[in-house]
Amino acid sequence: MSKVSVIAKITANEGQRSDMIAAMGTMMEHVEANEPDTLKYILMEDGQDDDVVWMYEEYTDDEAFQAHGTSDTMKELGAALRPYAAGRPQVIVCNPVRGKGL
Repeated sequence: MSKVSVIAKITANEGQRSDMIAAMGTMMEHVEANEPDTLKYILMEDGQDDDVVWMYEEYTDDEAFQAHGTSDTMKELGAALRPYAAGRPQVIVCNPVRGKGL
């Protein structure tokens, strides 16, 4: 099976990006400690929009991606972000085919 990558844009309510990042801490810790098949889980601040963060995620395969997305911690993350997020995340799922690091 091929790896699965995800690029997600999450927009915070105006002025609440740092609060939203803090609310993501539990998920970041969960992935680090409990998801060996999540290869990369990187949270980035947008350099041009003070209310946007980006996630770059890479999984060993679709099964790992599905396990991440259906975890109890993911369900809790939705509730934790609700006070800070300006809407639902924009999520793009990709299948990497070529590049340094693959």
